[in-house]
Amino acid sequence: MNPEITPPIVEKNIEKKDTLLHTIREWLQVIVIALIIALPIRWYVAEPFIVNGASMDPTFATGQFLVVDRLTYRFETPKRGDVIIFEYPNDPSTYYIKRIIGLPGETVNINNGKITIINKENPTGFVLNEPYLSVDHLSYDTSSRTLSTTTYFVMGDNRAQSSDSRYWGPLESHFIIGRPIVRLFPFTTLSFWPGQESQ
Repeated sequence: MNPEITPPIVEKNIEKKDTLLHTIREWLQVIVIALIIALPIRWYVAEPFIVNGASMDPTFATGQFLVVDRLTYRFETPKRGDVIIFEYPNDPSTYYIKRIIGLPGETVNINNGKITIINKENPTGFVLNEPYLSVDHLSYDTSSRTLSTTTYFVMGDNRAQSSDSRYWGPLESHFIIGRPIVRLFPFTTLSFWPGQESQ
């Protein structure tokens, strides 16, 4: 009669530990590979952004989740009417969302809220058409600003409640991060290239 052979308890424990270590190593490899792929995409291609504040009402509202394209402006210059995300010049750790109104080298005249752009193509100026504005969000201020070759004039669509180039000056191009390409949330507002009105 053959005696029953039972593996020592110690060997069972070692085998379980080896399996657990192998599983942990596999998960760590997956996490590292995911980070290697995801972080460059976030830094150089796309980045999540949540709207906070009323400065872009009614185009964007607090709590809306956007995906920001960080890549396009590396190959082309921003256009008038583009909605952009940028670092606030007075505190680069804070992100702002505004619309481009004036381009480098132009003069932006605001008279009782109406905007006239003066540039090489229009030396006598043209009145800016702004279909994205709501009557409830207009302002009636007056000012004038001539832009350098590296600055943009940006404004919120909610003119009455926006901290923008009217108050802290033109935006240097190096502060621009990108533009929203997708509005994901809430799902009822799902859209691609939200708010874009390039002219």
